[in-house]
Amino acid sequence: MSIVLGVVFLIIYVSFAYYIGYNLFVWLRETFSFKRKKTVILFAILLAAAYPIGVAISFVPLEVIGGYWLVVIGYGVLVFPLVNIIYFLRKRTGIKLLGYLAVSFYASIFIIGTLNAWSPVIKSYDITIQKETERGNLKILMASDFHLNNIIKNNHLQRFLQLSKEINPDIILLPGDIIDNSVAPYLRHQLGDIMKEIKAPMGVYATMGNHENYGRDIPIIIEEFKQAGITVLEDEARLINDEFYLVGRKDFQDSDRVSLQQLTKDIDKEKPIFMLDHQPVELDIAVQNGIDLMVSGHTHRGQLYPGHLITERIYENAYGHLHKNGMHSIVSSGFGLWGPPLRIGSRAEVVVINVHFEE
Repeated sequence: MSIVLGVVFLIIYVSFAYYIGYNLFVWLRETFSFKRKKTVILFAILLAAAYPIGVAISFVPLEVIGGYWLVVIGYGVLVFPLVNIIYFLRKRTGIKLLGYLAVSFYASIFIIGTLNAWSPVIKSYDITIQKETERGNLKILMASDFHLNNIIKNNHLQRFLQLSKEINPDIILLPGDIIDNSVAPYLRHQLGDIMKEIKAPMGVYATMGNHENYGRDIPIIIEEFKQAGITVLEDEARLINDEFYLVGRKDFQDSDRVSLQQLTKDIDKEKPIFMLDHQPVELDIAVQNGIDLMVSGHTHRGQLYPGHLITERIYENAYGHLHKNGMHSIVSSGFGLWGPPLRIGSRAEVVVINVHFEE
């Protein structure tokens, strides 16, 4: 069944590449008298293959070019039929202007999307937990979905390091997809040297996400993070400074994931309980088991508009802050990205959570 679906997807994907290539040829012919139709369409189809080939052979330029072309195809599903309809309504006139408008649209997408992807912002939330502790407040820095790979590497990780120093949190939480599939780029680019500098007085804690599971490098990642001073919680609960609990869960897609009831059965629920869970799922179960704050990522806020319409239908809290029956769920759009190095309708971010405790 999966093979059949793969073949169907491939046929649709190549067909859209052909469709966009043909439209591009018509515009080039009418605007610049370019008459090599087969060359343009073949070029469009080869570009469509650039991303998977670039990923497979770890060739960054090809991967980046292919990523941009994926966006061209994705938005082309919306743009080119509209252009064609206008063209025929105008009795096959105005093709030059329509082409320039399409080129301007994509130029704007690439410029804005690049800015949103590589210029992270700080998103802040203030929450109150109705439990008394010796401290009245706690500042948490949370960031998810770095997707460290051959594209997202030293420079972007340095941006996070700088932000962490500026924010100066009490504790740092990294709920999953820190590594994008393979740990090899992390090792190749010596990203552990930067990770060692990411520090907070009460520690740096992480969980694994679905992408770490895809790469099957979790034992190596855990050891690398340990050497960098980052504690990975794999279905584990820890009492921090005798003040609050941290619960770290394996990814929702991990078949060995332990139930939350089992994880929290020996916890003193008079103390605050914070949980890292990469995917924002099972919110009702979290409420039932006394979780006060659940931090997640995974959704990327859709990453490319209108992707958020899909994530909002899948997840109860697809982005931002949801207060549910005394529990706070906070979902980040992520610090990195996946696939095309662009963000439209979302922004790379770190999250500051100012926790206030009250009896």
